[in-house]
Amino acid sequence: MPAESSIQNVTGATPLRTRTMPQLSTGSEKPRRWIKRYRTELSASSASVLSTLTAFPLDSVKTRLQTYPYDGFVHCVRNTYQSEGVRGFFRGVTAPLASVTLVRTVSFSIYQRSKHVYSDWMGKHFGFCPLEHVNKNGAFPNLGTIACFGAAGATAGSGITLIACPFELTKLSAQVSVLMANQKNADPKKQAIALSYHNKGTFKTLANIVRHRGFAGMYTGLNLHLHPIDSVKSIYQRNALMYSKGQKVPIPKIRFFKRDMYRGLGVSMGRSAAVNAVFFSAFEFLKKRINALEDVE
Repeated sequence: MPAESSIQNVTGATPLRTRTMPQLSTGSEKPRRWIKRYRTELSASSASVLSTLTAFPLDSVKTRLQTYPYDGFVHCVRNTYQSEGVRGFFRGVTAPLASVTLVRTVSFSIYQRSKHVYSDWMGKHFGFCPLEHVNKNGAFPNLGTIACFGAAGATAGSGITLIACPFELTKLSAQVSVLMANQKNADPKKQAIALSYHNKGTFKTLANIVRHRGFAGMYTGLNLHLHPIDSVKSIYQRNALMYSKGQKVPIPKIRFFKRDMYRGLGVSMGRSAAVNAVFFSAFEFLKKRINALEDVE
């Protein structure tokens, strides 16, 4: 429609000029273009917040089971509720909300870009493009696709570890701070340090870790992350919270196939199932809705 049009007056007078309203599509096109461009990052961050809040109580119970001698899952849940209330199950949730959202957003972004880089490299040097292969109807995984996507996943994982570890330690500190404060027959010096973490917020806890352990202290337990090593990591990180900078923290002995080293494994498996079910359901739903938006020229 033209910007201006003339309407002839029935009396033959000078034509009246009317001006059409300016189109408002330009303003709405910019956010839509931005949303479609970063659909992976937006979907991942939103899904991360939802999945973290959903499964965090199980993560809290897992950490408590690993670091203190509860009789079992029910005993841990009952004791936590009686001593700390519902809030106790969400103690330290701010750290993983920030870290998991950031980590997964960055991870998916790195993974998406890495798989294209590796696929192009394999196509150039070996004449086989994994991305083209998997997009064919009826295609099955092969050594090439496994190598490509595995390398992309490893690249993403190694890139986010340095971001995740300080928040993981901060989360654990918040989760067990009440238990550490209530220890009996503990060394007075260690107890004083442990009490300094009691009822601190996420960022105050992080600052406290740096004050007692230095910046390197934020990466305590960096290389310990799998069962039964995950249990050792939790115990080691808890113990580190009772030592000052320069003091050597004893590393618990790793004992494979010992029942007490697998404490919290069932809860951890349930938590992982819940987290991934909620995360990927929300991620795929949001990404599908964003992809359904009309393309902007």
